[in-house]
Amino acid sequence: MPSIDDVTNAPDELSDDRADELLEEADLVQDMMGEVCPYPQVEAKKGLQGLESGDLLVQETDHVPCTENVPRAVGDDADAQVWRSGDAVYRIYLRKR
Repeated sequence: MPSIDDVTNAPDELSDDRADELLEEADLVQDMMGEVCPYPQVEAKKGLQGLESGDLLVQETDHVPCTENVPRAVGDDADAQVWRSGDAVYRIYLRKR
């Protein structure tokens, strides 16, 4: 039986502990709770423009499609990972290249 991973193109998921560690070291955190696409993609691209290579941008969202759409929108500008809380809260971690 196929799983959701067979039909989506989501970034690697982070453990709870690693997600918390990375949140502490984030250079920029964007609160996208309640926002829907394409606004989070636009804000991620703008946020990355102001960061240096190696810096970390974190977006917090409750909109599941953002976990795929934001990493796709930033393309080769950042490496993406995702954390899922289990309570409909997600974080997208974007490390600028």
